[in-house]
Amino acid sequence: MNEYKLVFTGTTGAGKTTAINAISETATIVTDVANTDPTLAKASTTVGLDFGQINLANGDRVRLFGTPGQTRFDFMWKILVKDAFGLIILIDNSRPAPLEDLETYLNGFSQELQTIPCVIGVGRTETHPSPTLDDFSIKLEHQNLMLPVIPVDVRRAEDVTMLIDILMAQAEADLITA
Repeated sequence: MNEYKLVFTGTTGAGKTTAINAISETATIVTDVANTDPTLAKASTTVGLDFGQINLANGDRVRLFGTPGQTRFDFMWKILVKDAFGLIILIDNSRPAPLEDLETYLNGFSQELQTIPCVIGVGRTETHPSPTLDDFSIKLEHQNLMLPVIPVDVRRAEDVTMLIDILMAQAEADLITA
């Protein structure tokens, strides 16, 4: 049996905990505390990590880790991404500056993005269509990155599974070209 580590990251409220809850086959472990940041419209926030797992048909296991979203906990990002096979960056399109949010995570994981597959999931695009997915792609081009940008509703297991499937396809393509 093989175990794989997959990391979800993104801003507070982007849906990391929700995404892991949507697909985890085990009870999700969360390190949420009461939110004391008045700029965040949520009752609690992750300060350590979220953890869940899924078992694959061949007996392999995927361990799902969610990072804290607040940049003051960015030291956890490096700890959690160590030995990960892939990274999913979740962006909340209803926030004031989603493109700048993306840049924060591209910079925060710049070293890892050179070696592991990554996909960008953009949430709340149905209620907040701007910036567009093309705007995100242009932002990535300016950073010399070619990453898939996918609209996602992290409450739907099918959407989260789609992000993982795309990530797995990237990993397989990397193995073929290596």
